[in-house]
Amino acid sequence: MLVNKAYWYELKPNKTQLILLKKHAGCARFAWNWGLAERKRLWEEERKTTNAIELHRKLNRLKKTDFPWMYEVSKCAPQEALRDLDKALKNFFEGRANFPKFKKKGVHDSFRLTGTIKVFPKHVQLPRLGKIRVKEKTTKCKGRILSATVSREADRWYVSMAVIEEIPDPVPEVGEPVGIDVGLKHFAVLSTGEKIE
Repeated sequence: MLVNKAYWYELKPNKTQLILLKKHAGCARFAWNWGLAERKRLWEEERKTTNAIELHRKLNRLKKTDFPWMYEVSKCAPQEALRDLDKALKNFFEGRANFPKFKKKGVHDSFRLTGTIKVFPKHVQLPRLGKIRVKEKTTKCKGRILSATVSREADRWYVSMAVIEEIPDPVPEVGEPVGIDVGLKHFAVLSTGEKIE
């Protein structure tokens, strides 16, 4: 049977990787804030709405002229941030959440990556970031990796990998089912009539 699992590891980035992690988080935050402002503007001026795909296309067109620094990071960081914004707005309109807010630098910094993600015994390989050391062994992580979410908490960086894993089907129980009645005269009385003192 296939199950979804997540594995969480603390990263040990070097100075170059630390700068790249901050750039990725900043790019994801920028894409979220830009997308939220764009959707607000579009609604207030034209009473229209859009989606993550259209916003990503527009951002890609602007990237060449207005935001060339975005080429330094993986294309997944802004793309996934816009998808998250789309989900947040959908949850708001369906009454499950508050209206999304603009993100601030250094508060809940995170980004998600998809694509070629590999796990080694003491490293994790992420797109555009390369191999980053982890503080504990990653031998438990097996299966097909769907995505990796990198987040920062108190100047420590963590990676959480969403994985689809094959596990054996549960073995069915054999024998007759038995009911148990816990009482005052006897500790337990089974439905078979047996009394346990």
